Amino acid sequence: MNLELNGKNVIITGGSKGIGRSIALAFADEGANVAICARGAEALARTKAEVAARGVKCFAQSCDVGDASSLAAFLDAANTSLGGVDVLVNNPSGFGVSDDEAGWKVGFDVDMMAAVRATQRVTPWIAARGGGAIIHISSISGMEGTTRAIPYAAMKAAMISHSKSMALTLAPKNIRVNCVSPGSVEFPGGLWEARKLANDPGYEAVRNGIPFKRLGRPEEIAAVVVFLASSQASWLTGANIPVDGGQHPGNL
Repeated sequence: MNLELNGKNVIITGGSKGIGRSIALAFADEGANVAICARGAEALARTKAEVAARGVKCFAQSCDVGDASSLAAFLDAANTSLGGVDVLVNNPSGFGVSDDEAGWKVGFDVDMMAAVRATQRVTPWIAARGGGAIIHISSISGMEGTTRAIPYAAMKAAMISHSKSMALTLAPKNIRVNCVSPGSVEFPGGLWEARKLANDPGYEAVRNGIPFKRLGRPEEIAAVVVFLASSQASWLTGANIPVDGGQHPGNL
């Protein structure tokens, strides 16, 4: 299957580790040029080197996506470095924030407003190239009620709603907007790996609750994101696609 992504330019916010890193590598494997950002310079440099080793252009810049000016500076620099934008992936998350005023602000700024601001800023650039795709990374937590990480779940639900509204708004510009909602995903240095290494019974409870009896892998999320950005998904917009191995019961 030819995804026709060779030579396309992709911006990924939050692209140095975990799902974001896998998304960046997956696009690079298809021949797309990539721009990534993150707060941690060391992980960002490692991922930049991995992407560049695929023979594509990679722009990387430290950025706090929860800060409007920092995010705008990264996006502007990425657009200049790549020479235009075809695809935007809104990936970062304030997962684990507390259910208090400060926690809600982190969730609002890092999850919701980072996606809103990036979409607003990048849309004209994508439109100038004849259209393209925007993909939000939400979560199955945004598809149901929860008693834990309430700000996180609420912001992820808002991202799903925002993607659907933007799909309608941007269709006249030939820009498709979709959402991917991962379930629990395990990767080196991530939350779930830490819980497994700590013998946290919650890890086994989650694992056993998934029909395949394992957690997801970041490359499994990345594969869906790359497909949604490709010409093979040309008639797909406004969708929220759970990628969770059947973890969310409403998907079955």
